[in-house]
Amino acid sequence: MKKSVKDYDLSGKKVVLRCDLNVPIKEGNILDDTRIKASLETINYILDNGGCCIILSHLGKVKEKSDLEKNNLYPVSVRLGELLNKEVKFLPNTRGDDVDSMAENLKPGEVMLIQNTRYEDLDGKKESGCDLELAKYWASLGDVFINDAYGTCHRAHASNVGICKFLPSGLGFLPSREIEKIDGIMNEDTHPFVVIMGGAKVSDKIKVIENLINKCDKLLIGGAMAYTFLRAKGYNIGSSILDADSIEFCKEMLDKYSDKIFLPVDSLVASSGDSDGFVIKNVSKFSDGDMGLDIGPDTVELFKNNLNGAKRIVINGTMGYYENDKFAGGTKAIYDYIIDNNIKTLVGGGDSAASVNKLSNPLKFYHISTGGGATLEYLEGKNLPGISAIDEKEEG
Repeated sequence: MKKSVKDYDLSGKKVVLRCDLNVPIKEGNILDDTRIKASLETINYILDNGGCCIILSHLGKVKEKSDLEKNNLYPVSVRLGELLNKEVKFLPNTRGDDVDSMAENLKPGEVMLIQNTRYEDLDGKKESGCDLELAKYWASLGDVFINDAYGTCHRAHASNVGICKFLPSGLGFLPSREIEKIDGIMNEDTHPFVVIMGGAKVSDKIKVIENLINKCDKLLIGGAMAYTFLRAKGYNIGSSILDADSIEFCKEMLDKYSDKIFLPVDSLVASSGDSDGFVIKNVSKFSDGDMGLDIGPDTVELFKNNLNGAKRIVINGTMGYYENDKFAGGTKAIYDYIIDNNIKTLVGGGDSAASVNKLSNPLKFYHISTGGGATLEYLEGKNLPGISAIDEKEEG
């Protein structure tokens, strides 16, 4: 078992804290502060227990100099200060004398935020390439390292994996809770266990499907990825999204698990995702120009019937192009059924989490994951580097 923030005496300690403050920003304005709020529990715990916080986070991708300004963490420091009701000292640099000085003089109860760790990617991808010299520098600023950035735990970066080589380390509340919740539903021996998959590309979900197909009783496939499966069955899918490289995989899955896999039988069809109108068509009746954008009413009923009596559900992906209200009905209908029948459900981050926030009540679900890629890889059965690198608790 990995150590957590609770396993350390933080009084008088400088805590290097990796957060996931990668929030959407437009023209200097934060559009959604959910990830900032998700870090507050761990930050406040450190401060309440006599420590101070030296926070590291990335923001967006930094591939060229033009990316620097739009991915500046300063607006995040302002919002974090508002949420903490205290000043957050901000450093416009990732390292240097000013960073050293501020960290050295930081007092218990104080918080500082260093500039976007991916600024270091401009010089040989030192952050994303897990440069150990950079990791050692960041480690030199504090006494203990806590990783609260669950959303980046599937990446081996200097600021989450490399730093563990130079400091005692533990997990914050956010990744600890994520792993506990995912393990909780995956290790439970209750049936029927139903997996619902959606989203665009089958290739993104191949490893998840392979890992879960033998554990679940049923796999319901909606969203754009369903059309690749339908194409594998010989259907004309018109101009619907197709992941051509995954057709053979779909054929193999359908041949091997025909009794477990359920596909749409009808769709809401339009000429494009921006279309003003749509028609409902059986999947066997598509014309060449038809684009499937949501599951139809017969599919909603089919999926409900296969969810009847389910004891637990894992969802990854949506049933349609939910961002357009015209094509959100299938996803919403599935969520409504789950809530009405009080089925224990894990929603796997990314678009799935965003769709729940838009179409349903997140509080009615067992767990809404905050990590898209991290949760996907964990459901694949992979070890997450950002968690594997954390110190183990001593037995006994």
